[in-house]
Amino acid sequence: MPWNGATGVQSKQYICGHCGSFVASSAGWMYSNGTQHIYLCTHCEKPTYFDSAQRPLPGVAFGNNVANVPPDIDALYKEARTCTSAAAYTASVLLSRKLLMNIAVAQGAKPGEPFISYVEYLAANGFVPPNGRGWVDHIRKKGNEATHEIVFMTDKDAQELLAFSEMLLKFIYEFPSRVPTT
Repeated sequence: MPWNGATGVQSKQYICGHCGSFVASSAGWMYSNGTQHIYLCTHCEKPTYFDSAQRPLPGVAFGNNVANVPPDIDALYKEARTCTSAAAYTASVLLSRKLLMNIAVAQGAKPGEPFISYVEYLAANGFVPPNGRGWVDHIRKKGNEATHEIVFMTDKDAQELLAFSEMLLKFIYEFPSRVPTT
């Protein structure tokens, strides 16, 4: 292990927020009062801090990777997911909203338009699955709420928007790329 001074601590199982591996580690450090720990992942060797309530930091990001997404759009999606691992739920909701705009522009919408035009573009051009228009509008509304009101978004808000964003990315990018070409 490249970390100096790591000692044997009581073994703990967790999902590493850095690499996503399920691990059991007994290498790390314990705070003097015994309620806080830092464990080193046995897979990637990065540290995870557990506070006195045993919440990990970084936590595990909501959602899953999606294949064949253009790099700029994938970077936004991953950033929205990463925000959830740090309990930055309002930031994740704002990024989910921005993700819709970027997807629409990547699919042919004109840049610089009002946000509602991106929602309309995705729906009118078949990029939103049946019964998905309500979800696109939900992302728009939650994003507007996070942007224009004095309110904090919750983990539930972020998880909802990321779940739909993931599905939308799969619908637009991943699933079409799986169709065999003749």
